[in-house]
Amino acid sequence: METLAVLLEEPKALRLGRVELTPPGDDDVVVDVEWSGISTGTERQLWAGRMPQFPGMGYPLIPGYESVGRVVSAGKQAGRRVGERVFVPGAKCFGPIRGLFGGAAGRLVVPQQRAHSIDETLAERGVLMALAATAYHALAAPGARRPDLIIGHGVLGRLLARLACADGGAPPVVWETDAGRRAGAQGYRAIDPAEDSCRSYASIYDVSGDAGLLDTLISRLTPGGEIVLAGFYAAPITFAFPPAFMREARLRIAAEWTPPDLDAVRTRIADGRLSLDGLITHVEAAPRAPDAYRTAFTDPDCLKMILDWRGQQ
Repeated sequence: METLAVLLEEPKALRLGRVELTPPGDDDVVVDVEWSGISTGTERQLWAGRMPQFPGMGYPLIPGYESVGRVVSAGKQAGRRVGERVFVPGAKCFGPIRGLFGGAAGRLVVPQQRAHSIDETLAERGVLMALAATAYHALAAPGARRPDLIIGHGVLGRLLARLACADGGAPPVVWETDAGRRAGAQGYRAIDPAEDSCRSYASIYDVSGDAGLLDTLISRLTPGGEIVLAGFYAAPITFAFPPAFMREARLRIAAEWTPPDLDAVRTRIADGRLSLDGLITHVEAAPRAPDAYRTAFTDPDCLKMILDWRGQQ
């Protein structure tokens, strides 16, 4: 069995090609992908060649961890329904080609527990489940404070703000340097950082991925305040110690989402507390993947790019 997939052969060398799939086992499902998302965080680092080394890192690879599709076959022990619409956070079913994260392909073979059922009506918006779960994971850590200030009004920043508003309390302020991206705030304010004089934020969530911002953020903390690093940072993070010492600043790193985070997001979507509307701005057919990736990483008007894989298995 083969499929069409995005192949990142080396930094900035991306093409579409056919690859062989690992045969499914009794516990596996085969998913025909309808849409996959392009991440402007981790995938941008892979594309640019700036991804820090970690186990499994290397080229060539198949990127993508935001796929939505339908189960077209299920192993006898998988217990899944053919035709079910599912979210798949990547796959490792391409033999010697690294699946990092392996979701940008027309067909995937995954263990049944990696195929998460989603509501039919979500359709292409289902690709946002990973980012929504990532935002929830940052907010739901034991002892976590609600964000007073969020840095960055991309998709992750918007989802953080929407989730914070959904669960009650005062809406956060969001900093965004790009004037065009300040639009679309729902129940909170997105402003130019230069217009904000507040220096008493108790909880700042940074999703910008800018490793050079920490000193600025520390200067805006109230004593005992916390900074949450919820983006992805390719460069080393450093900060001046004396200002952090004077404020007894706390630093927390939010890691990868877990299945309970995904369940919590599904509940909030189902009961209407969380909307995924207005976050996908660009859609391209899968054969135009090289152009789509360039647009996603270089066009400031592109909030979220997705690939349409329908009919491209």
